[in-house]
Amino acid sequence: MQRRKFIHTGSFASLSLLGIGLFGFQSSSTNGISKQENGFKLDELGVEDLQKMMKSGAMNSQQIVKLYLDRIAEIDKKGPGINSVIELNPDALKIAAELDKERSAGKIRGPLHGIPILIKDNIDTADKMQTTAGSIALEGNIAKSDSFLVKQLRKAGVVILGKTNMSEWANFRSTRSSSGWSSRGGQTKNPYILDRSPCGSSSGSGVSVAANLCAISIGTETNGSIACPASMNNVVGIKPTVGLVSRSGIIPISKTQDTAGPLGRTVRDAALLLGAMTGVDPDDEATSASQGKAFSDYTQFLKADGLTGKRIGIEKSFLKKHEGMDALFREAIETMKAKGATIVEVDFIKFRSLGSATGEVLEYEFKDGLNAYLGKANGKVKSLEELIKFNTDNSAKAMPIFQQELLESSQKRGDLKSPGYQEAYAKVTGVRKMIDDLLTEQNLDALCGPATGPSWCIDPVNGDFWTGYGSYGPAALAGYPSVTVPMGFVSEIPVGISFLGKAYNEGPLLSISYAYEQMSKKRRAPKFIRSI
Repeated sequence: MQRRKFIHTGSFASLSLLGIGLFGFQSSSTNGISKQENGFKLDELGVEDLQKMMKSGAMNSQQIVKLYLDRIAEIDKKGPGINSVIELNPDALKIAAELDKERSAGKIRGPLHGIPILIKDNIDTADKMQTTAGSIALEGNIAKSDSFLVKQLRKAGVVILGKTNMSEWANFRSTRSSSGWSSRGGQTKNPYILDRSPCGSSSGSGVSVAANLCAISIGTETNGSIACPASMNNVVGIKPTVGLVSRSGIIPISKTQDTAGPLGRTVRDAALLLGAMTGVDPDDEATSASQGKAFSDYTQFLKADGLTGKRIGIEKSFLKKHEGMDALFREAIETMKAKGATIVEVDFIKFRSLGSATGEVLEYEFKDGLNAYLGKANGKVKSLEELIKFNTDNSAKAMPIFQQELLESSQKRGDLKSPGYQEAYAKVTGVRKMIDDLLTEQNLDALCGPATGPSWCIDPVNGDFWTGYGSYGPAALAGYPSVTVPMGFVSEIPVGISFLGKAYNEGPLLSISYAYEQMSKKRRAPKFIRSI
């Protein structure tokens, strides 16, 4: 997630069980590829595959949960040691047993009944698991109640296996942080190339799905925190319209841009999970706008001819930027044409360049939202000011490789009535009109471009190295939806393509994305290569 970069540059040029060292893995094979992933019974199986197994009696939810728990122990904690799960749910098997009893009694809650998922460590669960945003400052924070999102998920019959590691404070702590690193969880690794970044901040959510530690997961995004991990881990990520999914009970950055969203290995799996996440929440005013615009079943939009007759605006500046990426993007364009789409070259990436306004909005809203959350939480710190002091007093553990400049600059901001905030907010939300006008003037159904460039090497000294892509950026600023789908590989490094559109256009975007996915077939399981 690139939020910490543009805060200081004014540009969107592009946000326990662990304890594994940053580069501690040694491959068990001579060619650098671990053999640990072979022979997993649930390898690459989707939600509907798992449901068929449970319906036929070939396997129940408890057995599926146990297989994933064993997989996590073998792949995440040992073997390659990808470090994507920060905490396991000690009641997962018990919950699965209860859902199996319901199934035996003829009660099926829906398409996710008995399906194990992992959720990001900034989402409140009123159980035995902590919610820490990856920070040791929040260790011991057991939520008093489920977030609205988790209530929806439990109602749908999912089994929450555990919580995923993330970029600490959702990549909103330092200008040179390493995506996927947290003081509580350590460094998450990319399962395709282990010394490469998994991106963030929903690092563990993307990695766990890619490595078959679960079928589907939940991440959150302010700017790129679903899209970027989806791209760099060869999975599908849906960043919904802000307001489609409730944010109450989720540790915030920005009320203007924050949203939770699903990740899966296929568009269908992500769409199934999205349908279970929607709902109007009295505690999140933004969700009131979703009334009559949300669906409980987004799979209805998945059509193989979803590109036929569509006009897709492609970012022309990304047609000649990096030879490997250029080839993949042009191949994607030809795929869309072959499925009946008309391609129009446009320039929409400029919408993300708003000078300092982008960072200012986040800093003001982060201070306001985090103080509200911490004031009610069960953690050791009750405000942003106390968090900064905790990190300073415990710097050896809290800040061993990078500091907290963004926390400190946010603390200096005023409240949301400040003229500085109001001016910056007007500029950022003006991106909505820019996107709407472009889509209308060019008669476009969606915009698209490479989600990211190839992943960079993990660098605890200098932090992340952004490559200048990030087609999802304008949608993030506007609070509009984007869908990221695998586009291919550059030297064994996966990259994705993002489709974005108007508010509450998740359905049409999923139709386009599904048609592209079915034609291109770029998803493949990771090989856990040590380095290239």
